[in-house]
Amino acid sequence: MRPFSSTYIRKIATVGMLTALAMVLGFVETLIPINLGIPGMKLGLANLIVIIAFYLFDIKTGVIVSLLRIVLIAMTFGNISMMFYSISGATLSLLCMILAKQIKGFSMVGISIIGGIMHNVGQIICAAFVVRTNGVFTYLPLLMIAGVVSGMLIGIAASLVIVRVKPYIHK
Repeated sequence: MRPFSSTYIRKIATVGMLTALAMVLGFVETLIPINLGIPGMKLGLANLIVIIAFYLFDIKTGVIVSLLRIVLIAMTFGNISMMFYSISGATLSLLCMILAKQIKGFSMVGISIIGGIMHNVGQIICAAFVVRTNGVFTYLPLLMIAGVVSGMLIGIAASLVIVRVKPYIHK
């Protein structure tokens, strides 16, 4: 049996650390009360780690961290319905961020804003299927504004972190 390469082991350790950090930020976020009249509205702090993974490593690492975080947070702090809402939002968000990153016309903050908006859109679509009504789409304008604001803040924070951490990262 051939031993694993140090590059492979480093990659697994990196994904593990990023996932753990995203989980911690996801837990911290549950401690921050946000009540703007929309159930489940959050800042998206864990998405900070996904953006950092996209830019410091690669898209695949960001996707893996995002999906692992969702499953592990749902199993640890939430439930299966929370996981479905999160996966719906994350899937649409990740697809749109990947597309925007490939176009190369968007800044990191712009891609983060797209991710924030589309995460909310994905969750609203999931909610419409679950509750079998289009009435949930009335929340969409406020959620889109929240997605822009949180996406902008997450994008700015990610760019600040990346500038400071990048010299220490060995791909």
